[in-house]
Amino acid sequence: MQKTIMGAAAGALVLAAAGGASAHHSFGAEFDQNRPVTLHGEVVMFEWTNPHSWIHVNVVDEETGETVLWRVEGGAPSALLRRGWNRNSLPPGTEIEVSGFGARDGDTRMSASDISFPDGRELSLGNPGASTAAAAVASQAED
Repeated sequence: MQKTIMGAAAGALVLAAAGGASAHHSFGAEFDQNRPVTLHGEVVMFEWTNPHSWIHVNVVDEETGETVLWRVEGGAPSALLRRGWNRNSLPPGTEIEVSGFGARDGDTRMSASDISFPDGRELSLGNPGASTAAAAVASQAED
């Protein structure tokens, strides 16, 4: 009986871990390293969530003049905390420039590597996939 209970508990643990792992995506599955994007806009909302933070940014489309809402994926809150961020670091209305890589499906989503502010401050968004892709693109440009 004890073996059956232990086996069931171990099975439940494995299934729970698998569910969490499948919810998290790889950078390459969702974003395109060959689609660099730089946005200038105003923060609408900053979501301090796991496994990634999200910045919602209103960006004026240069071609149409229309305001478009972009969703910008950043690092996990734990990674942002290590870089000096907190949940109040990007209040609504903050002007930012953010660099990263666009969604493969063409949606207004990007995975960001860096963010800069009008006062010249620059910060890493602690997003390992986007940071690795940015380093690879910079390395190719040097060659």
